[in-house]
Amino acid sequence: MTGTLRTAEDAIFIGAEIYRTSSYGKAHPLRVPRVSTVMDLSRALGWLPPERFRASPRAKPAALALWHDPDYIAALQAAEALGEATDEMRARYHLGTLSNPVFPEVFRRPATGAGGVMLAAELLAAAPGAIHVPGGGTHHGLPGRANGFCYLNDVVLGIKVMLRAGLSRIAYVDLDAHHCDGVEVAFAGHPAVRMISVHEEGRWPFTGAVSETGGGSSFNLPVPRGFNDSEMRAVLDGLILPRVEEFRPDALVLQCGADSLLEDPLSRLALSNRAYLEVLAGLQRAAPRLLVLGGGGYNPWSVGRLWTLIWGHLCGREVPDRLPAEAEAVLRGLGWNGGSRPLPGEAMLTTLLDPPREGPVRPEVRARLAELERR
Repeated sequence: MTGTLRTAEDAIFIGAEIYRTSSYGKAHPLRVPRVSTVMDLSRALGWLPPERFRASPRAKPAALALWHDPDYIAALQAAEALGEATDEMRARYHLGTLSNPVFPEVFRRPATGAGGVMLAAELLAAAPGAIHVPGGGTHHGLPGRANGFCYLNDVVLGIKVMLRAGLSRIAYVDLDAHHCDGVEVAFAGHPAVRMISVHEEGRWPFTGAVSETGGGSSFNLPVPRGFNDSEMRAVLDGLILPRVEEFRPDALVLQCGADSLLEDPLSRLALSNRAYLEVLAGLQRAAPRLLVLGGGGYNPWSVGRLWTLIWGHLCGREVPDRLPAEAEAVLRGLGWNGGSRPLPGEAMLTTLLDPPREGPVRPEVRARLAELERR
């Protein structure tokens, strides 16, 4: 281990109001509220006093050019100004597609997420601690185009800021249901970055096979449908903890995409939010600096509950058995903002913690862990 992580006494939350009023559009999975829900729930619980909150800055084009192509950044700004994508923008930069639509804040929103993660990286490089940026985690973004709902790659930008500041070993653990293809592109073969991704097999972007090593920097574990809490515990003990601890990182970046939860409409995994907390608790002492990001997640209730729980854990708060009325009202006020999906059950409106979702550790999970252990 490289040092003990301080959490409760100095944890910081970075958020922004832009998420409250911004949507990808009524037909897009990211029409649902997420970061604003976490802020509202955390405040309703008394977990987010003003001294813990930092408003996310909006990253400027020059800062984004740390990884993104200047012509792409300019195109993203132009699309926002025009309110639409030109044919060239669609063909060259994948803007204005079903996955990556042009919406009123198409530059400002991702630039705010990137600014928050880059600020967190600067703060952590300067001093150990723990920072939660639920608006971060856009791990698919590529240098010169949008990709998979991600216009910028704040994960890559944050890690690059840490490296530029002098940190020499960064571990990245990704729990999103989708493989972190953009991050792997950025750091394949990079000796200072170790990447571990646990993602659903056979799901877009169809990368991240066990055999894919990212130039020796990656450990990829595709998992089968129905992946449960018991299997995640086996992955934590058999892959994540050993590979992070042997790397002895100066900083750990944990992407907590909420689409691996049972309730998510865009994946077929079956985790409870307890499984994420177990991974977080296991990793907390693996590095003196911890940056926890959001990511995917398309059920507003399950996303809000998970990312709020993560913040509560980082700042040392006790989870109530039943939510106080003000917090319950936040969850009851959510909706799908379109479509015909059913409303959640009562437990998702009155509590934060899911019931455990244990199950067998299936042979294919054990076999893939054994294959990675041999590397």
